[in-house]
Amino acid sequence: MSKSVRFWIIWMILPTIVLVGVFVGSGVMIGKWAVRSVSAESDTYQELKLFTEVISIIKSNYVEEVKSKDLIYGALKGMLNSLDPHSSFMTPDLFKEMKVDTKGEFGGVGIQIGKKSAMITVISPIEDTPAYQAGIKAGDTIVKINGESTEKMTLYDAVSKMRGAKGSKVTVTIMREDWKEPRDFTLVRDTIKVKSVKYKVINDDVGYVKVNQFQEKTVSDLEKALAALKEKKVTSLLLDLRNDPGGLLQGAVGVAEQFLPPDKLVVYIKDRTGEKKEFFTEGDGKYEKLPMVVMVNEGSASASEIVAGALKDWNRAIVLGTTTFGKGSVQSVLPLSDGSGLRLTTARYYTPKGTSIQNTGITPDIVVKQKADKSKERPVMREKDLKGHLENEQAEEKDPEEAEAAPLEVDEKDDVQLQRAVDILKTWDVMKKFNKAA
Repeated sequence: MSKSVRFWIIWMILPTIVLVGVFVGSGVMIGKWAVRSVSAESDTYQELKLFTEVISIIKSNYVEEVKSKDLIYGALKGMLNSLDPHSSFMTPDLFKEMKVDTKGEFGGVGIQIGKKSAMITVISPIEDTPAYQAGIKAGDTIVKINGESTEKMTLYDAVSKMRGAKGSKVTVTIMREDWKEPRDFTLVRDTIKVKSVKYKVINDDVGYVKVNQFQEKTVSDLEKALAALKEKKVTSLLLDLRNDPGGLLQGAVGVAEQFLPPDKLVVYIKDRTGEKKEFFTEGDGKYEKLPMVVMVNEGSASASEIVAGALKDWNRAIVLGTTTFGKGSVQSVLPLSDGSGLRLTTARYYTPKGTSIQNTGITPDIVVKQKADKSKERPVMREKDLKGHLENEQAEEKDPEEAEAAPLEVDEKDDVQLQRAVDILKTWDVMKKFNKAA
């Protein structure tokens, strides 16, 4: 997909969000940038003496016996967590999970989780999963997992505790805003299968495609969906990237090239030395002339933002909705000798016009906000809200904005973004004639 480099990359999904039993978000880059030779300075070795000194003191004097590996793993977790929200240390078990997560099928309960005010929070339950059927809702706070407090628990620790074999049970203790006290939900784990692409025809001739996340099969699934819609003789297309937390870079480039001519720049990445890697379309742009609207919102992150940014920069589609999440960084995953791994932020990415969306997101061509009762809203969380986030070197510093809110759930009949997008496509030919006349 890139004319300048070919290696496996996975982009960090919606930061601090993990699909429990669905997709453990990570940015992965294995290749030229995966290992860097670093000449350690002498003072680094002096500081390492302090590290070994502390381990020795703990091993000799702590009230209970502790394993050296547990101490080292704990130190590594703290070290990576001190960098930015997307860098982390993965134990061997978590590293294995990360490598299989992109397949979209694993054992768990079926919820997206994130951290809000240091608490494990439900971003969204996935339809037809144990969590969804039990009545767990977006915005719920998970205060305990199997009786253990989540107060100091990392997202990936929470994931490992909620995942498990099909048929096994896990109890999550939930606190909801209008409850006086927490409630226990005992969930029976199941095999969670997430369809990365869903499609249908609406209003007789408008093709609707929803990309839930960018997995290994997303591009092939999208090609099948578009072929099926073509057989149904759709005259326009809605690409729904709302609440899509991202995934594989290959998926982002492969999705974009369905709608762009060959040799078009989709995205480029740049490391701290200024080294630049570009990714171009290589397909035949089979659907490059199909009238198109892309829907995004505050939950559209990473790979979703790459696709929306490319289609917007090339004036290929109208982008409609609300400002996207704003994650413009790349994570590389480096395997370690004992089977564990590092997820390390190594670069920033830029849209074809050279725009960094880090902390700022993509502003739609047409801003349309969903409507909801105050009682049915959840606070909006974006990259800029995450502690320790990277700054955007292109953006001017702004005054803090008022806290945003979004609906917990939206029925299709109340989906004003969808309705507006359909209206635009229905009047496409009229507007095209008007623009030519103008």
